[in-house]
Amino acid sequence: MDIRALRYFAAVAETGHMTRAAEQLGIQQPPLSLQIKALERELGVLLFRRHPRGVALTDAGRLFQVEALRMLQDMEAMKQRMARVASGQEGTLAVGFTSSAAAHRFMPGALRAFRRAHPGVELQLREDNAAELTEALAAGRLHCGLLRVPVARPEGLSFETLLREPVLVAMPSDHRLARGRGSRALPLARLCEEGIILVRRPGAPGLYADLLALCHAKGLRPRVVAEVDRMMTNLNLVAAGVGLSVVPASMAGVHAHAIAYARLADGGQLDAPLTLVSRAEEDNLPAQHFAALLRELARKDPRS
Repeated sequence: MDIRALRYFAAVAETGHMTRAAEQLGIQQPPLSLQIKALERELGVLLFRRHPRGVALTDAGRLFQVEALRMLQDMEAMKQRMARVASGQEGTLAVGFTSSAAAHRFMPGALRAFRRAHPGVELQLREDNAAELTEALAAGRLHCGLLRVPVARPEGLSFETLLREPVLVAMPSDHRLARGRGSRALPLARLCEEGIILVRRPGAPGLYADLLALCHAKGLRPRVVAEVDRMMTNLNLVAAGVGLSVVPASMAGVHAHAIAYARLADGGQLDAPLTLVSRAEEDNLPAQHFAALLRELARKDPRS
């Protein structure tokens, strides 16, 4: 039984007449009659009683009409849904982000704008560190990700810098370097005299590898007291007095009761980008639309 046979049956049941149903369908009456007879043979029941003025549904025909109309409606609903999927208005979008990327003022607005423009798309959000997000993208478990400095660049992934912002030094609010500092910047050499907390996978590049490289280029030997996987863990340790760190400026205000933030005096070469990572040949339309929206919002950002 095919969908055409259901449409033919529904037209005859609605009109109660073979000829009028054939006209409605745009076919000849004899082929329509043959199709109805073939359907009755396939089902093993009589669907219509023939009479001089047309046809009437049998009891079996009335039962079949309910099922046929339901199937036709389901088919139409499926076609409409697939049309929305084909246009990117429906589907699933899996987005990953690091905690520091999520803290950026850009992100909440971008997600709200996407939800408004694509209300039929299911958003699946995942927070993780940059290394795990990159691996998930390469494995196809995510459609795109937002992070800071890439820690790896696997083949098949695309990396785009959307925005850049300066970094700040984060220190315990009761630290001697925080007292009376006001708006004065902290020299890099002074930072290196303190215990530093890093957020990175050992041996991988990234913001904190850039910090170490800048220190070494200036002949400084930083003292690393801890390495953690996530930015929020980093700030928790700073708040606990374990050491100092550098963070993107948009993280300022986290643990405001326990952390003081200061500019880095000679950190001009060090900044924190907001990086969009996507699959180079992405066929998911919601992901394409999301990436396009991020680029557009980044271009319009007054502080970009």
